[in-house]
Amino acid sequence: MRPLDFLPSIKLKLGVVIVAAVAVTVVVVLLGERAGLSPFLTGIAAALLALALVQVLAHGMTRPLREMVGAARAMSRGEYERRVTATSRDEVGELGRAFNRMAADLAEVDRVRRDLVANVSHELRTPLGALRAMLENLIDGIEAESAESLSVMLDHVERLGRLVEQLLDLSKLESGAVPLDRSPVQASALLERVATDWRQGADARGVGLRLVVEPESLVLNADEARLHQVVSNLVANAVRHAPAGSSVTVSARTNGRGASLEVADEGPGIPRDEAERVFERFYRSDHARSSDGGSGLGLAIARWIVELHDGTIRTEERTPTGCRMIVELPE
Repeated sequence: MRPLDFLPSIKLKLGVVIVAAVAVTVVVVLLGERAGLSPFLTGIAAALLALALVQVLAHGMTRPLREMVGAARAMSRGEYERRVTATSRDEVGELGRAFNRMAADLAEVDRVRRDLVANVSHELRTPLGALRAMLENLIDGIEAESAESLSVMLDHVERLGRLVEQLLDLSKLESGAVPLDRSPVQASALLERVATDWRQGADARGVGLRLVVEPESLVLNADEARLHQVVSNLVANAVRHAPAGSSVTVSARTNGRGASLEVADEGPGIPRDEAERVFERFYRSDHARSSDGGSGLGLAIARWIVELHDGTIRTEERTPTGCRMIVELPE
């Protein structure tokens, strides 16, 4: 029972409790005098009724605090689903609502932690298992040493190295331990370097790379190494999912508020309901899961880097098929 929830202030509630207790006392005393009862009995009755009224009203006022104590104890045991009833309009109600928001945030952090451990374990287990099997075959003489088997093992080692490097990058970015070294960056030179890195892989897949810079003299105010990392990751994803015979277009343009970088492919695209989730750590769409490559960390890292530049990154559909990854940077 919480009869005072409609009042907007704890001070007002305390005032109401005091006034109600005094009023009950006065009424009981007056009734006792009219009934001819002794002042002693009347005083005891008034005190008991006043205390009972205060108990009822105070119980409703302090109930959220008791719920918070119980929820805090449960959260200390790792139970993050407990919530408190926060219907009152006063400071205690505000505290209860803040507590519920904190509990929800902690529950989300705990979910992300568990997902992170599970996903990292899975990503590490796959190449490690393959390496172990191949090494055991070589040691037992089941398979002869060859350049092809060594190349496959090297690919697995490089995959492990990329995963560890990405995890370290993400950890540094989330902790804010990566200061940006901003400087003027020629957009055309940046895109050319990214294209050089990925042209061989694109050619191997039968995918063309096309660069567009408007105007040619476009200069970006950014950390060159980190921005290269972002564009390189977007190009890698586009090349990975683009069908043979198609092309990937990498462009940089002014947009009136700064600059816009875009990587467009002709692949299967990203469903609308996954447009935001692709930037989550380890998240991969069904198309990505069915193909080779990524660990699901690249876009999460790209988003952190772009946000450190006070920019935005988003995905859009491309007509008739494909995906457009758009990065917008301020001046």
